[in-house]
Amino acid sequence: MTTRILILQGHPDAGTIHLCHSLADHYRAGAESHGHEVRVVDIATLEFPLLRSQKAWKEGPLPADLQAAQDAIAWCRHLVLIFPLWLGDMPALVKAFLEQVMRPGFAFEYEDGNPLGKKGLTGRTARLVVTMGMPALIYRHLYRAHSVKSLERNVLGFVGFSPIHETLIGRVESMSERGRAKWFRKMHSLGTEAE
Repeated sequence: MTTRILILQGHPDAGTIHLCHSLADHYRAGAESHGHEVRVVDIATLEFPLLRSQKAWKEGPLPADLQAAQDAIAWCRHLVLIFPLWLGDMPALVKAFLEQVMRPGFAFEYEDGNPLGKKGLTGRTARLVVTMGMPALIYRHLYRAHSVKSLERNVLGFVGFSPIHETLIGRVESMSERGRAKWFRKMHSLGTEAE
């Protein structure tokens, strides 16, 4: 069974090929080899301002450069978000992007008597692929993957994505070519499964 996959490339540096870009390429190749439809949005290539008020988030227009990205989120059945861990969290550009596209009326609806609102993006699954300098086991067990868990629960889960899987890739600065090849094979395999 084929599915519609959106890969959100969250590395903030669009001028250089990084591990995140290569991981996305291998995921995409695996997905396409099994007949899945794939779209890619490179967040670093988009122009949009930071949101500076609740009013702008609730009532302001979506920046024109983000309409295609929001449409791709609506189109997909499986979302893959790839980014490097910076200062223990997603890069600011990724957070700013999510704040812009996950607006009321699209990602969720307010409902009287329901403090959580109505989820607008149900029926979709997600995978987070996060690279980091520290060992992934330390991030997962000592830090309890706090920022990834927050993203899963407070953003993606809040708007309806379920289940949400995670792939944490540590020690990227010292990773050997053999280690990189292992992760590329893993991403290709995950792409074939689209989960």
